Amino acid sequence: MSSQSDVLSPKAKAEHRSGSLNAAGFTDYYDIDGLLTEEHKLIRQSIRDFVKKEISPSIEKWAQDNHFPSEIVKKFGDVGAFGPTIPTEYGGGGLDYISYGLIMQEIERGDSGMRSTASVQGSLVMYPIYAYGSEEQRKKYLPKLASGEWLGCFGLTEPDHGSNPGGMVTNIKDMGDYYLLNGAKLWISNSPEAQIAVVWAKNEQGRIKGLIVERGMEGFTTPEIHNKWSLRASCTGELVFDNVKVPKENLLPNVEGLRGPLGCLDSARYGIAWGAIGVAIDCYESALKYSLEREQFGKPIAGFQLQQKKLAEMITEITKAQLMVWRLGMLKNEGKATSAQISMAKRNSVDMALQVAREARQIHGGMGITGEYPIMRHMMNLESVITYEGTHDIHLLITGADITGIQAFK
Repeated sequence: MSSQSDVLSPKAKAEHRSGSLNAAGFTDYYDIDGLLTEEHKLIRQSIRDFVKKEISPSIEKWAQDNHFPSEIVKKFGDVGAFGPTIPTEYGGGGLDYISYGLIMQEIERGDSGMRSTASVQGSLVMYPIYAYGSEEQRKKYLPKLASGEWLGCFGLTEPDHGSNPGGMVTNIKDMGDYYLLNGAKLWISNSPEAQIAVVWAKNEQGRIKGLIVERGMEGFTTPEIHNKWSLRASCTGELVFDNVKVPKENLLPNVEGLRGPLGCLDSARYGIAWGAIGVAIDCYESALKYSLEREQFGKPIAGFQLQQKKLAEMITEITKAQLMVWRLGMLKNEGKATSAQISMAKRNSVDMALQVAREARQIHGGMGITGEYPIMRHMMNLESVITYEGTHDIHLLITGADITGIQAFK
Protein backbone atom coordinates (compact mmCIF):
# COMPACT_ATOMS: atom_id res chain seq x y z
CA MET A 1 0.00 0.00 0.00
CA SER A 2 2.78 2.42 0.85
CA SER A 3 4.49 1.98 -2.51
CA GLN A 4 1.28 2.82 -4.39
CA SER A 5 0.65 5.86 -2.22
CA ASP A 6 4.20 7.11 -2.53
CA VAL A 7 3.98 7.50 -6.32
CA LEU A 8 0.78 9.54 -6.23
CA SER A 9 0.78 13.31 -6.54
CA PRO A 10 -0.92 15.22 -3.72
CA LYS A 11 -4.01 15.72 -5.90
CA ALA A 12 -4.11 12.07 -6.93
CA LYS A 13 -3.62 10.99 -3.34
CA ALA A 14 -6.59 13.09 -2.36
CA GLU A 15 -8.75 11.60 -5.11
CA HIS A 16 -7.54 8.09 -4.29
CA ARG A 17 -8.26 8.49 -0.58
CA SER A 18 -11.53 10.37 -0.91
CA GLY A 19 -12.83 7.69 -3.22
CA SER A 20 -12.96 5.34 -0.26
CA LEU A 21 -14.79 7.76 2.01
CA ASN A 22 -18.16 6.23 1.28
CA ALA A 23 -17.01 2.68 1.95
CA ALA A 24 -18.80 1.15 4.92
CA GLY A 25 -15.60 0.37 6.76
CA PHE A 26 -13.77 3.66 6.31
CA THR A 27 -14.69 4.98 9.75
CA ASP A 28 -14.74 1.47 11.18
CA TYR A 29 -11.27 1.63 12.67
CA TYR A 30 -11.75 -1.39 14.95
CA ASP A 31 -13.60 -3.62 12.44
CA ILE A 32 -16.93 -3.35 14.23
CA ASP A 33 -18.44 -4.64 10.98
CA GLY A 34 -17.01 -7.97 12.05
CA LEU A 35 -19.47 -7.92 14.97
CA LEU A 36 -22.46 -7.32 12.69
CA THR A 37 -24.55 -9.91 10.86
CA GLU A 38 -25.09 -9.80 7.12
CA GLU A 39 -28.66 -8.67 7.82
CA HIS A 40 -27.34 -5.73 9.86
CA LYS A 41 -25.12 -4.66 6.97
CA LEU A 42 -27.90 -4.97 4.42
CA ILE A 43 -30.24 -2.89 6.60
CA ARG A 44 -27.57 -0.22 7.06
CA GLN A 45 -26.88 -0.11 3.33
CA SER A 46 -30.55 0.15 2.41
CA ILE A 47 -31.03 3.13 4.76
CA ARG A 48 -27.77 4.69 3.57
CA ASP A 49 -28.97 4.43 -0.02
CA PHE A 50 -32.34 5.88 0.98
CA VAL A 51 -30.71 8.86 2.68
CA LYS A 52 -28.46 9.54 -0.31
CA LYS A 53 -31.46 9.48 -2.65
CA GLU A 54 -34.25 11.08 -0.62
CA ILE A 55 -32.56 13.36 1.94
CA SER A 56 -29.00 14.39 1.05
CA PRO A 57 -29.76 16.12 -2.28
CA SER A 58 -32.31 18.47 -0.67
CA ILE A 59 -31.39 18.74 3.01
CA GLU A 60 -29.36 21.95 2.75
CA LYS A 61 -32.24 23.74 1.02
CA TRP A 62 -34.78 22.37 3.49
CA ALA A 63 -32.63 23.62 6.36
CA GLN A 64 -32.02 27.01 4.75
CA ASP A 65 -35.74 27.40 4.07
CA ASN A 66 -36.82 26.09 7.50
CA HIS A 67 -38.96 23.57 5.60
CA PHE A 68 -40.24 20.22 6.81
CA PRO A 69 -40.76 17.95 3.79
CA SER A 70 -44.01 16.25 4.78
CA GLU A 71 -43.64 13.82 1.88
CA ILE A 72 -40.69 12.22 3.69
CA VAL A 73 -43.08 10.65 6.23
CA LYS A 74 -44.57 8.16 3.77
CA LYS A 75 -41.11 7.46 2.35
CA PHE A 76 -39.80 6.66 5.83
CA GLY A 77 -42.68 4.26 6.23
CA ASP A 78 -41.94 2.58 2.90
CA VAL A 79 -38.28 2.01 3.83
CA GLY A 80 -39.10 0.61 7.27
CA ALA A 81 -37.69 3.44 9.38
CA PHE A 82 -40.74 3.67 11.66
CA GLY A 83 -40.89 1.24 14.56
CA PRO A 84 -38.26 -1.21 13.31
CA THR A 85 -38.32 -3.19 16.58
CA ILE A 86 -42.14 -3.38 16.71
CA PRO A 87 -43.44 -6.87 15.77
CA THR A 88 -44.37 -7.39 12.13
CA GLU A 89 -47.98 -8.23 13.01
CA TYR A 90 -48.47 -4.54 13.82
CA GLY A 91 -46.60 -3.27 10.77
CA GLY A 92 -43.15 -2.95 12.39
CA GLY A 93 -39.92 -4.52 11.24
CA GLY A 94 -39.48 -7.11 13.98
CA LEU A 95 -35.78 -6.25 14.06
CA ASP A 96 -33.24 -6.26 16.89
CA TYR A 97 -31.77 -3.20 18.60
CA ILE A 98 -28.50 -3.24 16.65
CA SER A 99 -30.57 -2.88 13.47
CA TYR A 100 -32.54 -0.03 15.04
CA GLY A 101 -29.33 1.72 16.03
CA LEU A 102 -27.85 1.41 12.56
CA ILE A 103 -31.03 2.83 11.02
CA MET A 104 -30.88 5.85 13.33
CA GLN A 105 -27.16 6.29 12.63
CA GLU A 106 -27.67 6.43 8.88
CA ILE A 107 -30.68 8.76 9.04
CA GLU A 108 -28.89 11.18 11.38
CA ARG A 109 -25.82 11.02 9.17
CA GLY A 110 -28.16 12.75 6.74
CA ASP A 111 -29.71 15.13 9.28
CA SER A 112 -30.65 15.19 12.97
CA GLY A 113 -34.06 16.65 12.20
CA MET A 114 -34.86 13.77 9.90
CA ARG A 115 -33.79 11.30 12.59
CA SER A 116 -35.96 13.15 15.10
CA THR A 117 -38.97 12.60 12.86
CA ALA A 118 -38.25 8.88 12.68
CA SER A 119 -37.27 8.29 16.30
CA VAL A 120 -40.22 10.21 17.74
CA GLN A 121 -42.53 8.10 15.60
CA GLY A 122 -40.92 4.81 16.57
CA SER A 123 -39.72 5.31 20.14
CA LEU A 124 -42.11 7.88 21.56
CA VAL A 125 -45.37 7.08 19.78
CA MET A 126 -45.35 3.50 18.50
CA TYR A 127 -43.39 2.09 21.44
CA PRO A 128 -45.79 3.29 24.20
CA ILE A 129 -48.82 2.18 22.20
CA TYR A 130 -47.24 -1.25 21.79
CA ALA A 131 -45.83 -1.55 25.32
CA TYR A 132 -48.60 0.14 27.31
CA GLY A 133 -51.61 0.05 25.01
CA SER A 134 -54.50 -2.35 24.60
CA GLU A 135 -54.67 -4.82 21.74
CA GLU A 136 -57.37 -2.69 20.14
CA GLN A 137 -55.11 0.37 20.29
CA ARG A 138 -52.20 -1.56 18.78
CA LYS A 139 -54.30 -2.73 15.85
CA LYS A 140 -55.90 0.67 15.29
CA TYR A 141 -52.83 2.88 15.39
CA LEU A 142 -49.59 0.96 14.84
CA PRO A 143 -50.04 -0.13 11.20
CA LYS A 144 -50.91 3.42 10.12
CA LEU A 145 -47.93 4.83 12.02
CA ALA A 146 -45.56 2.17 10.67
CA SER A 147 -46.59 2.82 7.07
CA GLY A 148 -46.26 6.59 7.38
CA GLU A 149 -49.95 7.11 6.69
CA TRP A 150 -50.09 8.83 10.07
CA LEU A 151 -47.45 10.87 11.87
CA GLY A 152 -47.39 11.00 15.66
CA CYS A 153 -45.86 13.10 18.42
CA PHE A 154 -45.12 12.77 22.13
CA GLY A 155 -46.36 15.24 24.72
CA LEU A 156 -44.35 15.34 27.95
CA THR A 157 -42.33 18.59 28.21
CA GLU A 158 -44.28 21.62 29.38
CA PRO A 159 -43.51 25.35 29.33
CA ASP A 160 -42.54 25.23 33.03
CA HIS A 161 -41.54 21.57 33.41
CA GLY A 162 -38.73 20.14 31.30
CA SER A 163 -36.12 18.22 33.28
CA ASN A 164 -38.71 17.76 36.04
CA PRO A 165 -41.57 16.04 34.18
CA GLY A 166 -43.14 14.92 37.45
CA GLY A 167 -44.12 18.54 38.07
CA MET A 168 -46.42 18.61 35.03
CA VAL A 169 -49.70 20.51 35.35
CA THR A 170 -51.48 19.09 32.29
CA ASN A 171 -54.39 17.15 33.75
CA ILE A 172 -57.38 14.93 33.08
CA LYS A 173 -60.71 14.71 34.89
CA ASP A 174 -62.99 11.70 34.75
CA MET A 175 -66.30 12.90 33.36
CA GLY A 176 -67.98 9.51 33.31
CA ASP A 177 -68.07 8.77 29.57
CA TYR A 178 -64.80 10.54 28.74
CA TYR A 179 -61.78 12.34 30.17
CA LEU A 180 -61.54 16.12 30.06
CA LEU A 181 -57.98 17.14 29.17
CA ASN A 182 -56.48 20.57 29.89
CA GLY A 183 -52.94 21.93 29.72
CA ALA A 184 -50.11 22.50 27.26
CA LYS A 185 -46.91 20.85 26.04
CA LEU A 186 -43.93 22.64 24.48
CA TRP A 187 -41.01 21.77 22.18
CA ILE A 188 -42.88 18.88 20.58
CA SER A 189 -41.27 17.41 17.47
CA ASN A 190 -43.73 16.51 14.68
CA SER A 191 -46.69 18.18 16.44
CA PRO A 192 -47.75 20.59 13.66
CA GLU A 193 -48.06 17.69 11.21
CA ALA A 194 -49.14 14.89 13.55
CA GLN A 195 -52.43 13.02 13.34
CA ILE A 196 -52.10 11.70 16.90
CA ALA A 197 -50.28 12.64 20.09
CA VAL A 198 -49.31 10.38 22.98
CA VAL A 199 -49.87 12.76 25.90
CA TRP A 200 -48.96 12.40 29.56
CA ALA A 201 -51.19 14.06 32.13
CA LYS A 202 -52.09 13.81 35.81
CA ASN A 203 -55.43 12.44 36.92
CA GLU A 204 -57.41 13.73 39.88
CA GLN A 205 -55.34 11.57 42.24
CA GLY A 206 -52.11 13.10 40.90
CA ARG A 207 -51.07 9.92 39.05
CA ILE A 208 -49.52 10.27 35.60
CA LYS A 209 -51.47 8.61 32.79
CA GLY A 210 -50.92 8.32 29.05
CA LEU A 211 -53.61 9.12 26.50
CA ILE A 212 -53.86 9.03 22.71
CA VAL A 213 -55.21 12.37 21.49
CA GLU A 214 -56.34 12.58 17.87
CA ARG A 215 -56.28 15.58 15.58
CA GLY A 216 -59.77 16.92 15.11
CA MET A 217 -60.78 16.56 18.74
CA GLU A 218 -62.40 19.86 19.71
CA GLY A 219 -60.10 22.09 21.76
CA PHE A 220 -56.89 20.39 20.58
CA THR A 221 -54.47 22.63 18.64
CA THR A 222 -50.81 22.38 17.61
CA PRO A 223 -49.24 25.82 17.07
CA GLU A 224 -45.92 25.68 15.23
CA ILE A 225 -42.70 27.14 16.72
CA HIS A 226 -40.90 29.43 14.28
CA ASN A 227 -37.49 31.14 14.06
CA LYS A 228 -35.44 28.11 15.11
CA TRP A 229 -31.71 28.12 14.43
CA SER A 230 -31.57 24.36 14.95
CA LEU A 231 -33.41 21.33 13.50
CA ARG A 232 -34.70 23.58 10.76
CA ALA A 233 -35.82 20.68 8.55
CA SER A 234 -37.89 19.26 11.42
CA CYS A 235 -41.28 20.61 12.44
CA THR A 236 -41.60 21.61 16.08
CA GLY A 237 -44.59 22.98 17.92
CA GLU A 238 -46.84 22.99 20.94
CA LEU A 239 -49.77 20.89 22.07
CA VAL A 240 -52.61 22.91 23.57
CA PHE A 241 -55.58 21.26 25.27
CA ASP A 242 -58.62 23.37 26.07
CA ASN A 243 -61.32 21.13 27.55
CA VAL A 244 -60.56 18.33 25.10
CA LYS A 245 -62.93 15.38 25.41
CA VAL A 246 -60.82 12.22 25.13
CA PRO A 247 -62.69 8.89 24.86
CA LYS A 248 -61.91 6.50 27.69
CA GLU A 249 -60.76 3.86 25.21
CA ASN A 250 -57.87 6.23 24.33
CA LEU A 251 -56.27 5.84 27.76
CA LEU A 252 -53.13 3.64 27.75
CA PRO A 253 -54.25 0.98 30.24
CA ASN A 254 -51.02 -0.80 31.09
CA VAL A 255 -48.87 1.85 32.76
CA GLU A 256 -49.09 4.51 35.46
CA GLY A 257 -46.64 7.08 36.81
CA LEU A 258 -43.38 8.36 35.38
CA ARG A 259 -42.34 4.82 34.47
CA GLY A 260 -44.43 5.22 31.32
CA PRO A 261 -42.86 8.28 29.70
CA LEU A 262 -39.39 7.47 31.03
CA GLY A 263 -39.55 4.05 29.39
CA CYS A 264 -40.29 5.78 26.08
CA LEU A 265 -37.39 8.17 26.62
CA ASP A 266 -35.02 5.24 27.18
CA SER A 267 -35.90 3.96 23.73
CA ALA A 268 -35.46 7.39 22.13
CA ARG A 269 -32.18 8.08 23.93
CA TYR A 270 -30.83 4.75 22.72
CA GLY A 271 -31.55 5.81 19.14
CA ILE A 272 -29.86 9.16 19.70
CA ALA A 273 -26.75 7.43 21.05
CA TRP A 274 -26.37 5.75 17.66
CA GLY A 275 -27.67 8.66 15.61
CA ALA A 276 -25.18 11.23 16.89
CA ILE A 277 -22.36 8.96 15.76
CA GLY A 278 -23.76 9.30 12.25
CA VAL A 279 -23.35 13.07 12.51
CA ALA A 280 -19.78 12.66 13.74
CA ILE A 281 -18.96 10.31 10.86
CA ASP A 282 -20.36 12.74 8.29
CA CYS A 283 -18.37 15.66 9.75
CA TYR A 284 -15.19 13.60 10.03
CA GLU A 285 -15.37 12.28 6.49
CA SER A 286 -16.06 15.74 5.11
CA ALA A 287 -13.11 17.17 7.08
CA LEU A 288 -10.75 14.38 6.01
CA LYS A 289 -11.67 14.73 2.35
CA TYR A 290 -11.35 18.51 2.51
CA SER A 291 -7.98 18.33 4.26
CA LEU A 292 -6.63 16.06 1.53
CA GLU A 293 -7.84 18.35 -1.24
CA ARG A 294 -7.13 21.78 0.25
CA GLU A 295 -3.52 22.88 -0.32
CA GLN A 296 -1.62 25.56 1.58
CA PHE A 297 2.13 26.24 1.64
CA GLY A 298 2.59 23.78 -1.22
CA LYS A 299 0.92 20.67 0.24
CA PRO A 300 -2.46 19.36 1.43
CA ILE A 301 -3.34 20.71 4.86
CA ALA A 302 -3.75 17.06 5.93
CA GLY A 303 0.05 16.96 5.99
CA PHE A 304 0.30 19.46 8.85
CA GLN A 305 0.63 18.16 12.38
CA LEU A 306 -2.21 20.13 13.95
CA GLN A 307 -4.68 18.99 11.29
CA GLN A 308 -3.58 15.39 11.77
CA LYS A 309 -4.08 15.81 15.51
CA LYS A 310 -7.67 16.93 14.93
CA LEU A 311 -8.39 14.07 12.54
CA ALA A 312 -6.74 11.44 14.71
CA GLU A 313 -8.68 12.55 17.77
CA MET A 314 -11.92 12.57 15.78
CA ILE A 315 -11.60 8.97 14.62
CA THR A 316 -10.48 7.88 18.08
CA GLU A 317 -13.58 9.34 19.74
CA ILE A 318 -15.87 7.99 17.02
CA THR A 319 -14.39 4.53 17.52
CA LYS A 320 -14.88 4.64 21.29
CA ALA A 321 -18.51 5.69 20.84
CA GLN A 322 -19.11 2.95 18.25
CA LEU A 323 -17.89 0.31 20.66
CA MET A 324 -20.06 1.69 23.46
CA VAL A 325 -23.29 1.69 21.47
CA TRP A 326 -22.63 -1.74 19.98
CA ARG A 327 -22.27 -3.19 23.47
CA LEU A 328 -25.34 -1.27 24.61
CA GLY A 329 -27.27 -2.70 21.69
CA MET A 330 -26.30 -6.22 22.69
CA LEU A 331 -27.46 -5.52 26.24
CA LYS A 332 -30.76 -4.18 24.85
CA ASN A 333 -31.20 -7.35 22.81
CA GLU A 334 -30.69 -9.40 25.97
CA GLY A 335 -33.06 -7.22 28.01
CA LYS A 336 -30.21 -6.16 30.31
CA ALA A 337 -29.60 -2.50 29.39
CA THR A 338 -30.32 -0.07 32.23
CA SER A 339 -31.64 3.47 31.98
CA ALA A 340 -28.35 4.74 33.41
CA GLN A 341 -26.33 2.92 30.75
CA ILE A 342 -28.51 4.44 28.04
CA SER A 343 -28.06 7.91 29.57
CA MET A 344 -24.31 7.52 29.56
CA ALA A 345 -24.27 6.51 25.90
CA LYS A 346 -26.60 9.33 24.81
CA ARG A 347 -24.53 11.92 26.64
CA ASN A 348 -21.22 10.58 25.37
CA SER A 349 -22.27 10.28 21.72
CA VAL A 350 -23.79 13.75 21.46
CA ASP A 351 -20.91 15.46 23.26
CA MET A 352 -18.45 13.60 21.07
CA ALA A 353 -20.33 14.56 17.90
CA LEU A 354 -20.38 18.24 18.89
CA GLN A 355 -16.63 18.23 19.46
CA VAL A 356 -16.03 16.49 16.15
CA ALA A 357 -18.28 19.00 14.36
CA ARG A 358 -16.45 21.95 15.89
CA GLU A 359 -13.03 20.59 14.94
CA ALA A 360 -14.29 19.74 11.46
CA ARG A 361 -15.54 23.31 11.07
CA GLN A 362 -12.03 24.58 11.78
CA ILE A 363 -10.47 22.21 9.26
CA HIS A 364 -12.88 23.54 6.62
CA GLY A 365 -11.86 27.10 7.45
CA GLY A 366 -14.25 29.73 6.15
CA MET A 367 -15.97 27.18 3.91
CA GLY A 368 -17.11 25.40 7.05
CA ILE A 369 -19.78 28.00 7.76
CA THR A 370 -21.42 27.69 4.34
CA GLY A 371 -24.11 25.38 3.07
CA GLU A 372 -21.59 23.91 0.64
CA TYR A 373 -20.62 21.57 3.47
CA PRO A 374 -22.81 19.97 6.16
CA ILE A 375 -20.79 21.06 9.18
CA MET A 376 -22.68 24.10 10.48
CA ARG A 377 -26.06 22.49 9.89
CA HIS A 378 -24.96 19.47 11.91
CA MET A 379 -23.47 21.67 14.62
CA MET A 380 -26.64 23.73 15.01
CA ASN A 381 -28.77 20.58 15.07
CA LEU A 382 -26.62 19.03 17.77
CA GLU A 383 -27.23 22.02 20.02
CA SER A 384 -30.81 20.74 20.23
CA VAL A 385 -29.88 17.08 20.43
CA ILE A 386 -27.61 17.72 23.42
CA THR A 387 -30.61 19.22 25.24
CA TYR A 388 -33.62 17.13 24.27
CA GLU A 389 -34.50 13.68 25.66
CA GLY A 390 -32.66 14.78 28.81
CA THR A 391 -30.10 17.57 28.95
CA HIS A 392 -26.34 17.02 28.97
CA ASP A 393 -26.20 17.89 32.68
CA ILE A 394 -29.17 15.75 33.68
CA HIS A 395 -27.62 12.69 32.05
CA LEU A 396 -24.44 13.34 33.99
CA LEU A 397 -26.44 13.40 37.21
CA ILE A 398 -28.21 10.18 36.24
CA THR A 399 -24.80 8.52 36.08
CA GLY A 400 -23.81 10.19 39.35
CA ALA A 401 -26.93 8.94 41.11
CA ASP A 402 -26.37 5.45 39.73
CA ILE A 403 -22.80 5.15 40.99
CA THR A 404 -23.30 6.85 44.37
CA GLY A 405 -26.87 5.91 45.20
CA ILE A 406 -27.57 9.58 45.98
CA GLN A 407 -29.83 11.71 43.77
CA ALA A 408 -28.55 15.23 43.15
CA PHE A 409 -31.61 16.48 41.26
CA LYS A 410 -33.13 18.18 44.31
